[in-house]
Amino acid sequence: MEKNTLTHLSADGKAHMVDVSSKYPTERIATAGGQIRLNQSTFEILQDGELKKGDALGVAQIAGIMAAKKTAELIPLCHPIQINQIQVSLTLDERLPGVQIRSIIKTFDRTGAEMEALTAVSVAALTVYDMIKAVQKNAIIENIRLMEKHGGKSGDIVNE
Repeated sequence: MEKNTLTHLSADGKAHMVDVSSKYPTERIATAGGQIRLNQSTFEILQDGELKKGDALGVAQIAGIMAAKKTAELIPLCHPIQINQIQVSLTLDERLPGVQIRSIIKTFDRTGAEMEALTAVSVAALTVYDMIKAVQKNAIIENIRLMEKHGGKSGDIVNE
């Protein structure tokens, strides 16, 4: 298959799940990031721990971990992988103001962990939004991206 072709399309242009059976398992690590931009008053509510729904960042961290584990159920052509480690961190950032979100997924498998890392960040951001929407409905989820990928046939990628 040509390097610049879409792997999830068959020769006749139909969607299909890529056959990874001939690939060898290797260590693979993917890091994704994103952010949710808040207004100053919402940021201060989070910072001061005064959100009536509770610990938004703690709930979002668990939601991100759970989402990473369910990625193959959410993304139709994504392979289920054996996840060895999931890290999801949410950090208050006064410069936004808002929350920086980062996930790191480690696996030893035939295919990568990029989708799991991106899913973890996306669902963590959505969870923060759900937790703060009573005080701010116009929060902005932005810049969700793959930051780094290591391992596999395509090698290392760094997008920071």
